[in-house]
Amino acid sequence: MNETKKRIYEVLEVSSIGDKSSRAYDMLMTTAVIAGMVPLTLKADSIYTIIIEIMTTIIFSIDYCARVYTADYKMGYISAKAYFAYIFTPLAIFDFLSIMPIIYFILPIPALRLLKLFRAFRVVKLVRYSKTMVIIANVLRKVKTQLFAVLILITIYIFVSAMLIFQLEPNLFETFFDALYWATISITTIGYGDIYPTTNIGRFITMISALVGVAVIALPSGMITAAYMNEISKKKSKYEL
Repeated sequence: MNETKKRIYEVLEVSSIGDKSSRAYDMLMTTAVIAGMVPLTLKADSIYTIIIEIMTTIIFSIDYCARVYTADYKMGYISAKAYFAYIFTPLAIFDFLSIMPIIYFILPIPALRLLKLFRAFRVVKLVRYSKTMVIIANVLRKVKTQLFAVLILITIYIFVSAMLIFQLEPNLFETFFDALYWATISITTIGYGDIYPTTNIGRFITMISALVGVAVIALPSGMITAAYMNEISKKKSKYEL
């Protein structure tokens, strides 16, 4: 029984050299994910999209159940806690959410229509079947603390600059949310031009926001690049061919 369970786990994970069954499973899941995204490119559902939805949901459901079943191998310890711990991992959550759209087709209640948007979560499943994506996921996991700190810094700056411009340009913004929108667009240095300050002090704040945006964007880029180079330089990576 344990050997069978272990073999199921090996098939579910990213295929290794020579494991044809695991590689075939990876190709099946990749195809299912891509097919499951097709309905998002169409305005309305048809009999074909419903068939795709049913078939891909069956595949995703079997995959999810199998992964929960082999969670003790995935988590690295044999305990009932391993199953619960796995269920709340990010990828497992996305796996579960990717199954949810079928509920709307079973119960076509308008309130459940938003579940159709959960199809977009299926693209996250591709992370498992791409060695490059696995490396990127590892990189993001390593620098998540630093990225979160940068996000907090950006959020604080956006709110502060939005409050300043909201007081300095009272006739420009109808609501504080408009000011937040302007601050966000300015700090990303995009500047759509649909909302722009007219006073000198307002323009000065905009200039500062653009400069801060350049620095803020460069900061996480440098951290991610350094972590990525460190990850791919590992000679004995388990993902290395």
